[in-house]
Amino acid sequence: MTSNRRPPWLVPALAGHVLVTALVWRDLARRPASSVRGGKNLWRLLSAANTSGSLAYVLVGRKR
Repeated sequence: MTSNRRPPWLVPALAGHVLVTALVWRDLARRPASSVRGGKNLWRLLSAANTSGSLAYVLVGRKR
């Protein structure tokens, strides 16, 4: 018999990913294209794919 229970960390991890991705997308919408390294659509794709893509945007993708 198998259990259909989720690991207890799954829902908070998913919620965190959605929150971080939303913050990155909001920043991309407000920031001019000249202040972003690479294309905005590339960063949207990377941030949606996984949380490390969002971290990469914050560390590398934004021009100061």
